[in-house]
Amino acid sequence: MAARKALISGITGQDGSYLAELLLGKGYEVHGIVRRSSSFSTGRIDHLYQDPHASGARLFLHYGDLTDGAGLRQILSAVGPDEVYNLAAQSHVRVSFDQPVYTVQADAVGTVRFLEAIRDTGLKTRFYQASSSEMFGQVAETPQRETTPFHPRSPYGCAKLFSHWQVINYRESYGMFACSGILFNHESPRRGETFVTRKITRAATRIKEGLQDKVYLGNLAAKRDWGFAGDYVQAMWLMLQQETPDDYVIATGETHSVQEFVEEAFALLGLDWHKHVEIDPRYFRPAEVDLLLGDAGKARAKLGWQPTVTFKELARMMVEHDWKLAREERVVREHRTANGG
Repeated sequence: MAARKALISGITGQDGSYLAELLLGKGYEVHGIVRRSSSFSTGRIDHLYQDPHASGARLFLHYGDLTDGAGLRQILSAVGPDEVYNLAAQSHVRVSFDQPVYTVQADAVGTVRFLEAIRDTGLKTRFYQASSSEMFGQVAETPQRETTPFHPRSPYGCAKLFSHWQVINYRESYGMFACSGILFNHESPRRGETFVTRKITRAATRIKEGLQDKVYLGNLAAKRDWGFAGDYVQAMWLMLQQETPDDYVIATGETHSVQEFVEEAFALLGLDWHKHVEIDPRYFRPAEVDLLLGDAGKARAKLGWQPTVTFKELARMMVEHDWKLAREERVVREHRTANGG
């Protein structure tokens, strides 16, 4: 029997890399869409080409972009995927205030281009859309579940909400197997370094190694439901294995403030965070989301999914990874200094 094929947009991102690992482990042939760039951006998936089980022989990358509908059709026709995971996005909430038009083009219109490309090619593929807890924004109830009204508070949240409703529309209008995962914050050692959790763990470990002294953050009081990205991609896959498509909240059911994450990360390193953390108003958002807390009861009941990594375990995982990077960086710096570099 031929291996099932999956196509992932955003495969070089945090979620895309974990999802590619998961699918390759299940015997899939995995295809990823990457944007053409003058520099390599495949660091998170390079190890997949080198694994001893030759998963690289089942991993293929294609140049493409969600702003190019014709290109998406060509890739879909060439690959013929059984499953499509749309993870590509301008995913930084604060940046979306600075680049709202680009965010909408990538995160909203890009999804419609993908859905239209699938409809035009006539492929009977199953489609997963990465929705976001930021769609809840100024929350109407706590915890937030699939029936909670949306009130996004950023261009990113608005763009994701547009895509979310388009997925529902294509499902109801054309009978497409299309579903959305409303994922709450999920982190890992592969998180981009401009996102607050990774910014904290990178800074704390570099401070520990004497490579820097301060880290500048925004709203420490903001509370989020933080889980592990490796757990969350499992939920994505499970959604596409169901008999009927539906939308699911994916969350841990716990909320912690940014300050709690700071405290946990610095404590693991034996540091007093008060001496190293300063508030910079530039990192505040024009409209803040104060609290996000998800109820994943539907996912537990229908998908059999639940998180496996706790908040403290997640912080430790990220600190240990970044401490290793900081120690390596210190050794390189000392070597250069010793050699007059």
